[in-house]
Amino acid sequence: MYLGIDIGTSGVKVVVADADDHIHASASYRLEVSRPHSGWSEQHPDDWWTATQGCFDELARQHPGLMAQVRGIGLSGQMLGAVVVNDQDRALRSGILWNDGRALEECSELLRRAPDIGHRSGCTPDPGFTAPKLLWLAKHEPEVFAKTDCVMLPKDFVRLRLTGQRATEPSDGCGMLVMETESRRWSDELCTAAGWSADRLPPIIDSWASGGDLLPDLAARWKIPAGTPVAAGAGDNMAASVGVGVARPGDAIITIGTSGVVCIVDSQYRPLPDKAVLTHAHAAPDAFLSMGCVMAATASVDWVLGIGGKSLSTMAGEADRLWTEGRAAEAPVMLPFLNGIRTPHNRPATRGLLAGLSLSTDLGMLGWAVMEGVSFQFIECLEAQAEVGLKPENLQIVGGGAQNRLWCQMIASLLDRPVDLPSGRDVAASLGAARLGRVAAGDAEAAACLSAKPASEATIAPDAGMRDLLLGRYERYLAFQREAGELL
Repeated sequence: MYLGIDIGTSGVKVVVADADDHIHASASYRLEVSRPHSGWSEQHPDDWWTATQGCFDELARQHPGLMAQVRGIGLSGQMLGAVVVNDQDRALRSGILWNDGRALEECSELLRRAPDIGHRSGCTPDPGFTAPKLLWLAKHEPEVFAKTDCVMLPKDFVRLRLTGQRATEPSDGCGMLVMETESRRWSDELCTAAGWSADRLPPIIDSWASGGDLLPDLAARWKIPAGTPVAAGAGDNMAASVGVGVARPGDAIITIGTSGVVCIVDSQYRPLPDKAVLTHAHAAPDAFLSMGCVMAATASVDWVLGIGGKSLSTMAGEADRLWTEGRAAEAPVMLPFLNGIRTPHNRPATRGLLAGLSLSTDLGMLGWAVMEGVSFQFIECLEAQAEVGLKPENLQIVGGGAQNRLWCQMIASLLDRPVDLPSGRDVAASLGAARLGRVAAGDAEAAACLSAKPASEATIAPDAGMRDLLLGRYERYLAFQREAGELL
C-alpha cells in the first residue's frame, strides 16, 4: 500500500492506494482560510500538520491492517505559499497563500531588480508567488524576516514534520521565483533580487526521490512499518497530472479545483511569461509542465452558492434544466474574475462583472454563467499556450469540478473535441502523491509509473448545438472584457 497526502486550500486528504491505483481507504480534514484584510489569504502551517495527523490517526484507527502494509508515502501540496520557519523548524507566522494579493507593489520591485525573471523562473511575478511575499515581509514584518532561518512551501513543511528533514523539489520550487527552472537549481541572482540567499532555502531533490524516512514515533503511532520513505512530492497540479498519467509530451489535463489550471506536458523549456503562463519543471522525468491558470474555478461556484443559499446539487440541477429547456441564452454573461486574472492578462487586482442581469435571473442562470465564464478562461489559457506551439494531443479533466458533467460538456463543446473523465479524477492529486511514494520506495520505475493512464470512466463528446451557443457567448465575453475597461 502507498499513502498519498494532498494538502489543499480547503482541506487535507489522505488516500491508501495499491500498485494499481485502487483506493482502499481515505480520510479528510477540512481547513479554513483566514482573511485578515481584503485581498489577504492565510493558513497557519501547524493547521496543515494537525489536519494531516488527524487523517493518519483516523486511518490507523479504522484500517490498521492497511497501514501495516504501507511501503511509501508521497505528498501533493497547494503551491506558492510562503512558510517561514526559525532555526528550530517552527513556523514564525501564518503561511501567506497562493491566492494572497498583498504583495502587488513588490512584484514591480522584483521586475526592476531582475527584468528577465519571467524567462529564467518560468513565471511572471505575481503577488501569489513566494519571492514578492519575501520582499513584503522584509518591508512590513522585519522582526519576522530577521528570525527566519528557512523559507519553505506548504507540503515541504508537512514533510519536515513527518521526517525531520528539510527538502523541496523542482515542480513546486519553481513557483518561489528564485529557481532557474531549466536547470532546476536555486539562482543566487534571483535570490538577491528577492532579498534572500540560497543557503536559507531547502536542498532540492527529485519529486520521486525519498525526502527522508517517517519518524519512528510516528510510524509506531500509525502502525506503519519503520523506515518507510516519504517522497519529496510535488505541487498539486503536477501531482494531479502524474496521478492520471499526464507525464509525456502532448499529454494534458484541465483541473477544475478551487483554482483552475490547463496543464500541458512539454519536453522543452518554453516559457511564456508575457501571457502569465507558468512553466515549471514537471514531477516526471525529463519534462516541463506549461500551466495556464484561472484564479477562481470552483471558488466562483462556491460564491454563487453562498449568494443563493442553496446546495451544489440544487444549483447544478437548475443549470442542467436551463440547457435541456433551451433557455441557456437567457443567462447573464459573467467575467468570473473574483480573485483577479492570471493567464493571459496578469491583472491580479481585477475583479468580476456580470452583464445581462434581470428580474428573471435565478440561481440556475448564475450557475450557468459561472461555469461558462470559467470555461471561457480555460479557452483563453489554451489560446495563449498555442502561441509557443503547445497543443494537447489528448485531454483529461480532473478535480472536484470534473464531477459536474455539464461543466465538462461545456469544455468539450468549446474545444470541439472529446475529453476523458478518468477514474479517480476527484482525488488525482492524492493518487499522484501515492505514485511518487511508490517510486520512492523502489517499487516502480519513475517514467513508467508516472505516465500510466487510468481507465476512463467516460468520454464526453462535444455537442454541436451547445458549441454554437457558447461560441457566440464567448464573443460577448471577450467584448465585455474590452468594453469594461477601467471597471476591471
